[in-house]
Amino acid sequence: MTKQDKLKAPGVQWITLDNGYRVWTQRVGSGPVKLLTLHGGPGCSHEYLECLEEFLAPQGVEVILYDQLGSWCSDQPEDESLWQLERFISEIEQVREALGLEDFYLYGHSCGGLWAIEYALKYQRHLKGLVLAGITGSIHSYMAHINHLREQLPPDVIEKMKHYEAQDELDNEEYQSLLKEHLYRKYICRLPHWPESLSRAFDHMNHQVYNTMQGNNEFVFTGNLLGWDRWNELAEIRVATLVLSGRYDTMAPDDQKQMASILPHSRLVLCDNGSHCSMWDDPENYKEALVSFFQDVESGRI
Repeated sequence: MTKQDKLKAPGVQWITLDNGYRVWTQRVGSGPVKLLTLHGGPGCSHEYLECLEEFLAPQGVEVILYDQLGSWCSDQPEDESLWQLERFISEIEQVREALGLEDFYLYGHSCGGLWAIEYALKYQRHLKGLVLAGITGSIHSYMAHINHLREQLPPDVIEKMKHYEAQDELDNEEYQSLLKEHLYRKYICRLPHWPESLSRAFDHMNHQVYNTMQGNNEFVFTGNLLGWDRWNELAEIRVATLVLSGRYDTMAPDDQKQMASILPHSRLVLCDNGSHCSMWDDPENYKEALVSFFQDVESGRI
């Protein structure tokens, strides 16, 4: 589907924010359970989450796909001052209001999970449930684990990667090849051939958003999210929460266990064969975790 087709697809609703820019949403499936999705990046797109429709629509879940401001289907202003965490959380609340959501579920993957934590801490009165997928409690925890993963690589690979980083040659073809071989294909998605929608999401990344908030590479965090830490506040999130991750995630499994132990009404699922994108490389376990969670919350078992 082309971008133009996406913009005009059934279920699309454009939402004008208080700053005048517009963001794209699309309702897929139908049913009493409403799930608003927050993609990762920052600056990625909803595209790699399209599989959630296949997983959940047959179970009576209405999935709302949503490209945050700066992302592929939404407006993409050239204004670095917009890429601030507080503004994104305000944006999510404006989207909720425009969509008329109340007593709904919020799904956040990767940095979308960071957004979901922040949203829940401020607006959990609107939530029925929360899915925190592939996220940890602080940037420090994330950086510690991803650099631990790198330290397991062959010394010559580490040396080459650090050389290109020191020279600020992150677009170098060899550096990108090393990232794909030793990080992306082991810890982002373990499939030998990536799904087309996941590849599209990477291709459509808004690097201004990513670089402003995270930084220029995976291992040295220089963006304005540096210092984010909510370990001490997680216990304030009292809605039913699914902590969902893969055993080969870029987020440490021990961090997932710690999050689940802190959140008062939580369930932990680690997909045995999954990575950061377990929805693709361990889809059956991922789907089962989501479906069971929604069924148990709806029936009052959580």
